[in-house]
Amino acid sequence: MGINIHSDCILRQLRKPGEVIYRIPQGGLFTYVSGANFLGEIIEWIGYALATWSLPALAFAFFSLCFLGLRAFHHHRFYLKMFEDYPKSRKALIPFIF
Repeated sequence: MGINIHSDCILRQLRKPGEVIYRIPQGGLFTYVSGANFLGEIIEWIGYALATWSLPALAFAFFSLCFLGLRAFHHHRFYLKMFEDYPKSRKALIPFIF
């Protein structure tokens, strides 16, 4: 939950009111992945599924992984196209792997 809250805070501070430009998120897990907010939420749902040990929670965690993982991939691809100086070592969702 901490990852998700911190990442959302970083994203909210990227623009000032009225701005419409895109900026590269920096800090926290954004140092390693483009979708730090998505990673935090996926970890939350996997933790919930493990804590409840129920099939519906596991299914929700799995579909969250599928949906948010795809969003992270598309955001990563967008950042790479949009910014020439985007960090090439940054992955989409899983640090150092994907």
